[in-house]
Amino acid sequence: MRYPHLFYLGIIFVCGLQWACGNGEEEQPSPQNPSLSLQHPEYFPNDVPMPSDNPLTEKGVELGRMLFYEKQLSIDRTISCASCHQQEKAFTDGKKISTGIHDTPGDKNAMSLANLHWTSRFFWDGRAATLEEQALQPIEDHREMNLPLDQAVARLQADEQYPERFKVAFGTDQITEELIGKAIAQFMRTLVSGDSKFDRWIRSEVEFTEQEQLGMELFFTHPEPSLQIRGGNCGDCHLGFLTSGDRNNLLGFHNNGLDIDQDLEEGLAAVTGNSRDKGKFKAPTLRNIALTAPYMHDGRFGTLKEVLEHYDQHIQMNSTLDILIMEASNEDILSGKAIKLHLTDSEKEAIITFLHTLTDEKFINNPKFSDPFN
Repeated sequence: MRYPHLFYLGIIFVCGLQWACGNGEEEQPSPQNPSLSLQHPEYFPNDVPMPSDNPLTEKGVELGRMLFYEKQLSIDRTISCASCHQQEKAFTDGKKISTGIHDTPGDKNAMSLANLHWTSRFFWDGRAATLEEQALQPIEDHREMNLPLDQAVARLQADEQYPERFKVAFGTDQITEELIGKAIAQFMRTLVSGDSKFDRWIRSEVEFTEQEQLGMELFFTHPEPSLQIRGGNCGDCHLGFLTSGDRNNLLGFHNNGLDIDQDLEEGLAAVTGNSRDKGKFKAPTLRNIALTAPYMHDGRFGTLKEVLEHYDQHIQMNSTLDILIMEASNEDILSGKAIKLHLTDSEKEAIITFLHTLTDEKFINNPKFSDPFN
């Protein structure tokens, strides 16, 4: 067996995902713009196709990287996509709520951009159906870069280098909104994080400490007190090797008990129009989670300890609370209006220790992801 730990993980994972080997479909190369194969661990899912109208290419990724760091795409030329998604912070910004031009406050915490090829629906509320669509929205959002897309096109068209770069990448020097989105999306798909200690453990290259092992087991275990099975319940929403939300339909969106009914934000309900989706937000990947504080869609928790204390002792009952949380307790007791997980201090410490094994130093230092203008 090539990766013996995969068998062990297959036992404790309850996500039901299927895994396959390889690096995905490859396009036939062209002389000027060879196709690229998305490089990723072979135990990542291999059944997620690349968009047929936006295959990964060498020059497309190169162009997308430039646009990701291009400050011309903000109204006053002061910020870029990378202002809120900084590589050293696993493509987050360290702020409770991200700010745009002139320090204009938004209303959400910046999400990490790791392993986006294996997710679906983008932003905390899922309003973007594709990565190409997601790439364009911050450019014109008045709280972020505040530049109308037609002006973004005009600026790039007038630049001495971009028309030729678009021609090499997409076969035309006539820049469009769609092509800008495609280029940035190509670059973001290459932001693969797959060389943490957790990955090296999967590949049998390192051993976990006793505490890391316990933390992983608790992370991926749903508690069953009647069977004397203790668990942290984290893996019910943060699935499998990717530790990210379910990509099928809208199953990766959850109400995780942050607030009572009268304080619930719309979340996914603003997109679906379904009142049963109120308070649901996207379950992000936990890859590099130790680098991406503060946490939750509104950045309310400053540390991983605070996050775990929320799930352990401070779940708020509300009408759309996720069943995966309602059914999770290490005791046969529901306390008052809040469901409690009832982990011990040593169990919470072990889970946090495991979360630190998800940090990927190569990812945050990969020169292929850095600012090409510096």
